[in-house]
Amino acid sequence: MGYKTGKEYKERLRKSGNHVYANGEKVTDVTTHPSFKNVVDSMARLYDIQHEKPDKMLYTSPTTGDKVGMTFKHPTTIDDLIARREAIQEWARFSHGMMGRSPDYLNAEVMAMGMNNDLFAEADPVFAENARKYYEYARENDISLTHTLIHPQINRAKAQHEQKDANVALHLVEERSDGIIVDGIRLLATQGAITDETLVFPSTVKKAGELDDPYSLAFVIPNNAPGIKHISREPWDYKDNKWDYPLSSRFEEGDTIISFENVFVPWERVFVCGNSSICNRTFSETNAVVHMSHQVVAKAIVKTEFILGVALSIMDAIGIDQFQHVKDKGRDIMITLETMRSHLYRAEHNAKLDRYGTMNPDFDALNTARNWYPRVYPDLAEIIRVLAASGLTGIPTEADFQHEEIGPIIERGLQGKNLNGYERVQLFRLAWDLTASAFGARQTHYEYYFFGDPIRMGMAYFDQFDKEPYKQLVSDFLKEVSKQTN
Repeated sequence: MGYKTGKEYKERLRKSGNHVYANGEKVTDVTTHPSFKNVVDSMARLYDIQHEKPDKMLYTSPTTGDKVGMTFKHPTTIDDLIARREAIQEWARFSHGMMGRSPDYLNAEVMAMGMNNDLFAEADPVFAENARKYYEYARENDISLTHTLIHPQINRAKAQHEQKDANVALHLVEERSDGIIVDGIRLLATQGAITDETLVFPSTVKKAGELDDPYSLAFVIPNNAPGIKHISREPWDYKDNKWDYPLSSRFEEGDTIISFENVFVPWERVFVCGNSSICNRTFSETNAVVHMSHQVVAKAIVKTEFILGVALSIMDAIGIDQFQHVKDKGRDIMITLETMRSHLYRAEHNAKLDRYGTMNPDFDALNTARNWYPRVYPDLAEIIRVLAASGLTGIPTEADFQHEEIGPIIERGLQGKNLNGYERVQLFRLAWDLTASAFGARQTHYEYYFFGDPIRMGMAYFDQFDKEPYKQLVSDFLKEVSKQTN
């Protein structure tokens, strides 16, 4: 089959009949439902970009000879990495980085676990083969994926097996000759309502012990499988109005809680079954976290470019670009952008082949970027709000401009330095949707927790950092001082 078009993406969703619930009702067709149809259109546009720009977005499958998505590519050279990243950023520029879980994110994950799969064989060689075959299946059929890593937040002070209701979290119920039965709840599946299948994987940060083996699972399941329900949080695409809500009316991805009600998973879709040790090492030893981080940093650069553009446009619109504190805030965004670009350049140009023949970006650079960006992103959003000031709340709607009586009033009263009232309000509505609407607030919260709790991530970063060379510098210096004083 190879890559799909936007039309084929929509048709697949229509036929699937995924079990989706939103605003207290069952959704029969996400492609037409008001909560999802606009983001479905945006996802379809991503797939159409593949069709329109094949030289950048596609490559020839090594197994079928069909054209498949570049974001699935198994990189064996630095040029491969760069080609895949350019495809990632081509998609990101369509949404200006607002779709944090565009398909390329998990395409990178299934590639890594499919090609670097020895870890899964520790329990059974068939699990490694399952990972390889699923990568090929996803690539050859352009499968769109969501994923879920998180157990319900019941009592974070206790492990899963210690919870007062230990069966709330997704867990293994039964192993059968043809597969496994699983039951329970998982959070937080971004794009869960608008994708083909769900990857169930362990947390990238929180480790489990042997007593949590029943919760230590990795498998993939179609979103329309019997017993699965995707329960959407409140959708924040409030109006089908792209002027008033230029971002949320296009890129509101949605997040779902997933209920597994005695769901059957065939063995060929299972990668880890009841093994906390393998789960704890999955992302690091398959290098999935490296390739996912590569996508994230590439996307974050595109997003920061857009934020800088909004900030500079606001400065120009109301004539504040000569004030010292305004320039200082603009500088902060510029430094963020250039720092992220530097991390990406180092990651790609210091890439090395692993024992599987996979070209991996330098994870030290990517790990630094993925730890730093979540902590600075809230500051970027705050800069937009500070620059726009009260103008961020004094924003009428497009309908107000069209009103015969009040339209001329606000056209005159809300003009900018070089913009008429209609143009200035449109810019400020964009700034509002980017930072202060429900959609904008979710973007800030989402970036902050993208890979997990930043504090826990920071602790892991500190623990894994090679500290000895730097302590040795001090030790050697003090030894030299001692020699000179004796």
